[in-house]
Amino acid sequence: MTISEMTLADVEARMSEIDAELETKSGEELEALKTEAVELQERKTVLADLEERQANAKALEEQRADEPVKEIETRKEEKKMQTIEEYRNSEEYINAYAEYIKTGKDEEIRKLLTTNVGDAGQVAVPDFVYDIVKTDWLKSGILSLVKRISVQGNMKVQFELSASDAVIHDEGSGAVSEETLTLGTVTLVPQSIKKWISISDEVNDMKGEAFLRYIYDELTYKIARKAESILINKIKNLGTSASASAVNAKKVKAGAALGTIATALGQLNAEAVNPVIVMNPATKAAFKAAVYAGQFNADPFEGLTVYLTNDLPAISAASENDVYAIVGDFGYGALANFPNGEATEIKYDDKTLMTEDLIKILGREYVAIEPIACRAFVNITAPTAG
Repeated sequence: MTISEMTLADVEARMSEIDAELETKSGEELEALKTEAVELQERKTVLADLEERQANAKALEEQRADEPVKEIETRKEEKKMQTIEEYRNSEEYINAYAEYIKTGKDEEIRKLLTTNVGDAGQVAVPDFVYDIVKTDWLKSGILSLVKRISVQGNMKVQFELSASDAVIHDEGSGAVSEETLTLGTVTLVPQSIKKWISISDEVNDMKGEAFLRYIYDELTYKIARKAESILINKIKNLGTSASASAVNAKKVKAGAALGTIATALGQLNAEAVNPVIVMNPATKAAFKAAVYAGQFNADPFEGLTVYLTNDLPAISAASENDVYAIVGDFGYGALANFPNGEATEIKYDDKTLMTEDLIKILGREYVAIEPIACRAFVNITAPTAG
C-alpha cells in the first residue's frame, strides 16, 4: 500500500512502527525511515484537514436541515404571542364576538372565540369593550372617585365606631389603661343592576365593532348612572350617629349662602382630605346667584370640584330638612365591589318581540357599593321649604 492510499488510521499505525524501528536502524535504512516519516506526517496533515472539513460540512448540512423546523416553531410561537396580544382585538374576532352575542352564545362561535384567546373556557372580551365600560362608569365623575375592588361574594368592611383617646403618662405613675375600641361592620352585598333596550333589525344588522359600541355604550352608561344614584341615596340617608352596621354622616342645615360649604367642611373627619361637592345643577346656580346678589368677591364652593346630579333635588324644590347637597371624600368614604369584574354581561332575545321587528338586549352588572367611613360625608339640608 502506497502512502497516498493510506487512511488516517493506517498512517498513524505506520508512524508508530517507525518510531519503534528508528532506535534499531542506522545508515541508509535510518535515512529511509526518516524520509518515510516525513511523508507520512504530510499525509496525516492532509487527511486530518480533510476529515475536519468533512465534519464541518456535515454539521452545516444538519444545521441547514434543522433550520426550517426551527423557523416553523419560531413562527408558531410568534403567532401564539400575536394571538394572545392581538387576535382578540382583530376585526375577525370582534365580528365573531358580536355574532356570539346575537346568536345566543352559539357553541360553534364560542369554540372559535376560545380556541386562541380563551382563559379556562371563558370568552375574552375585546379590549375596546373594556374601554367603553370603563369610560361609561367614569362619565359621572362621582364613580371615578370611588375605590373599586373585585372580591367574590359578600364583603365586610370594619370601621371605628368608638375608641378611647391617647393619654399623657407621667413618670412613675401607674400603667395607662388599654384602649377601648369598638368596631362597626359595613357589609357590601352585591346586587344585579339591569337595563334592557329594544333595538330594530336595522341596528341589529350593524356589524362587529359598530354594533358592540352601540349596545355596550347605551347599556353600561345607564347601569353606571343607577349605581351612582344608589350611592348618593345611601349617603343622604345616613344617620348622624353610627351604628354597629352603618357609618354616619354629619348634617348642616343651611341655605345656598356664602359660608354653607365652609361650615360643612368643618364637620368632616380629618381623614377626608379630598372632599368634593355633589348637588343639582339648579342648586349650583342658586349658590352663584347668592354670591352675585351680595357682590361677594369669594368662591362659595371653597375651591372644591362640584359634581352635578339629578339624584338630589334643587334647593328651590326641596322641603325643609331635605338633603340638597353633599360634601365629602368619595375615595376615602365609599367602596364599590364587582365580584364578577366590571364588564357588563349581555343577554340577547330576538324571539319575544319578533313580530314587531324588535330585539331585546339586557345589560347586567353585579355590584355592591356602600359608604364605609364615619364622617366622610356631610349632608346639607334645606332650612325651609323651597
